[in-house]
Amino acid sequence: MLKDKILIIIPAYNEAENIERVVDNLTDNYPQYDYVIINDGSSDDTRKICARRGYNFLDLPVNVGLSGAIKAGMRYANFYGYDYVVQIDGDGQHDPEYIAAMAEKMKETGCEIVIGSRFKTEKKPGGMRMFGSRIISWSIRVTTGHWIQDVTSGMRLFDKRMIKRFGYDIHYSPEPDTLAYLLNSGIRIEEVQVRMRERIAGTSYLGNPMASARYMLQMMFSIFLFQWVRKKQK
Repeated sequence: MLKDKILIIIPAYNEAENIERVVDNLTDNYPQYDYVIINDGSSDDTRKICARRGYNFLDLPVNVGLSGAIKAGMRYANFYGYDYVVQIDGDGQHDPEYIAAMAEKMKETGCEIVIGSRFKTEKKPGGMRMFGSRIISWSIRVTTGHWIQDVTSGMRLFDKRMIKRFGYDIHYSPEPDTLAYLLNSGIRIEEVQVRMRERIAGTSYLGNPMASARYMLQMMFSIFLFQWVRKKQK
């Protein structure tokens, strides 16, 4: 896979405190990968920093959310003929060191998606923090017959077919319910154990209990009900 074109897409919404660290790490230590930042209508200095530092970025004029930002990145990758896309967060949690292992897993198994998982070989921690993740993983297991240990991981590798699906199909989003739908459509998803860093600055969009609970209920509804009315694609 070393000869294939791999693009890292970095959705960024108000990541002014993190984006330089993320991109400088890529350019200094992983120059074999191309990257593009998707500035998702940030209201802070994310855009100014990207422009001042000469980073490669797309500037979305309004905040369209993670799903819209991913679609923009996938369309960019398709337009420029990339073979694979790696999605990482703009907060510095994801280590590009693991991209090679994820690419190797895809090559070995022929799967279409590889997830960088915190819990592939390590036990998921207890407590309320991971309660929602456990419930969503269980829901996917019940409806598809497959375990995905780290359903909310934002570090994922996609092949060329998935680049087009996520870029141009309105029903594809980077959420766990789409993973359930893809599994039921015959798409193969694998996981590779990774270690993730803690967010240093800024806040997650699931950073409070109410948002997390609402997110879990939405995912449960979609996994158990909505995915069955979606047209299956092969």
